[in-house]
Amino acid sequence: MSSFETKVQQTLANPLNQGELANADAVGTVGSPECGDMLRMWLKFTEKDGKRVIDRASFQAFGCQTAIAVASMATELLRGKTAEEAKILSAQELTGGLGPLPPMKIHCGQLVEGALRNALENDAGVTPAPELTADSGSLAPTLVSSLHRPAGGSIRIVPIP
Repeated sequence: MSSFETKVQQTLANPLNQGELANADAVGTVGSPECGDMLRMWLKFTEKDGKRVIDRASFQAFGCQTAIAVASMATELLRGKTAEEAKILSAQELTGGLGPLPPMKIHCGQLVEGALRNALENDAGVTPAPELTADSGSLAPTLVSSLHRPAGGSIRIVPIP
């Protein structure tokens, strides 16, 4: 087993920040039609030294183990970063301690990067997140329930029982 595979397995044994984040300021979801992976990321901001920074980040993922490991690393790496700093992080930078992704796993880093950018676009501190309901203020449904929503774009996801 390569060093990269060992690091992925160690991260999967104890993934960090997995699950929905209550009262998140931003939620981003992305899916990859190439491999069928889906990832949702939650961000919670706080004020620190006069700047609005990411206090916590969490994720839910369906897909390959590498995407889960990268998301776990990325949620730790994002702490203390402003939205502007987080926006410029590349997929390779988001892998943190896993190191560079092998060529066949680069899409896993891009999946995490896509969910992060989608969350930053939906940042409630900048514009209202469309996944929050105006009347209740409650969080969007979980990633699992999102799979059962009617398709809104050109990609159709069909759950297999």
